[in-house]
Amino acid sequence: MQNEARLFVGNLAYQTMESDLTEYFSQAGVVSSVDLILDKFTGRSKGFAFVEFSSSEEANKAVEMFHNKEFQGRLLTVNVARPKEERPPRSGGGYRSQEGSGSEAR
Repeated sequence: MQNEARLFVGNLAYQTMESDLTEYFSQAGVVSSVDLILDKFTGRSKGFAFVEFSSSEEANKAVEMFHNKEFQGRLLTVNVARPKEERPPRSGGGYRSQEGSGSEAR
């Protein structure tokens, strides 16, 4: 199910905080939550967030008001968030088993 009141906000400056987004987007309506996406290893912003409004009307107004508008020196990408897609599990990160490679000691 798609939540029409949840927006994807991209191209954020790395120093942008959740409070900055709450304050800015509240010009369009009642912001019920802001989820700034952080890199799990560095703790730095990944440059995008999800902003949820109390209604889809407010969210649509925010898209009209803020898409391609400058915020903290960057042009924002603002659109209704798509549901998270099911992704296949990622295969391992660089470790390769030697099993079956013909290098076993005999």
